[in-house]
Amino acid sequence: MTDAFAGHTVETARRALAARFKSAAIESPELDARLLLGHALGLDLTGLVTASQRQLTADEVARLEAFALRRLAGEPVARILGAREFWGLPLQLSPATLVPRPDTETVVELALELLAARGDLGRPMRVADLGTGTGAILLALLSELPAAHGYGTDISTEALETATLNAARVGLSGRAVFVACDYASGLIGPFDLIVSNPPYIRSRDIAGLSAEVRDHDPHAALDGGADGLDAYRALIPQAADLLAPGAALIVEAGAGQSSQIQTLMSAAGLTIRTAPRADLAGVPRAVAGHKKAR
Repeated sequence: MTDAFAGHTVETARRALAARFKSAAIESPELDARLLLGHALGLDLTGLVTASQRQLTADEVARLEAFALRRLAGEPVARILGAREFWGLPLQLSPATLVPRPDTETVVELALELLAARGDLGRPMRVADLGTGTGAILLALLSELPAAHGYGTDISTEALETATLNAARVGLSGRAVFVACDYASGLIGPFDLIVSNPPYIRSRDIAGLSAEVRDHDPHAALDGGADGLDAYRALIPQAADLLAPGAALIVEAGAGQSSQIQTLMSAAGLTIRTAPRADLAGVPRAVAGHKKAR
């Protein structure tokens, strides 16, 4: 089907692609078709409308078909585009990074809520993001905290390169530093806020994940060990030692894990003062523990 879009205009190609995606039971066929068509043609939404009656060139036909086959094989649109928006920030992806997901914005929301309650949104502070990946959580927080400086860690140098590029892309390079280490092992405190979205999928459950996640997200960023909690056992004690008095650690949790994570936080000397923040599906997604104030 290499010439499936030959002779099509921009508009008829969009409709044909959406129909193929719908027939394949892809969840958002219209949106995916528009995004991939725009990527193939180098056009935004306005450009697609303006050029709707123009016939595709041979090169555009070939690119669009290649993108279509990748999507039909289960590759996420974000991987094909090489980018994903998070908290309104355009972030590049790499094979070493997760695709940032809306659920993770719950961590950002809870962090900003706790800082606002203390009147700290505008004051200088140090923020750390453990296992930063694309830098999504750290950069989202820095975009909202104008006097904050942030430190993102990751064991993957490729991920850190991606995060560094993203910091430059969104104009935050001057306030973001990226460090190669295992969670907080290479950091020196104190920190006013520490956040993390660590691996939390149970090893035995990875095979049952959707193909978009299982086959395209890095395994190391998914696998949380036998019970999904290995990363929390490592990072929570490290973070507890680095928090300033009264500061918070906020982590993303998988479904059914929030109470176990709270137990680990309590064992590390953190206090639980805030109920987990649920995502849009009602899953307790962001869990906070606080360092005792002096």
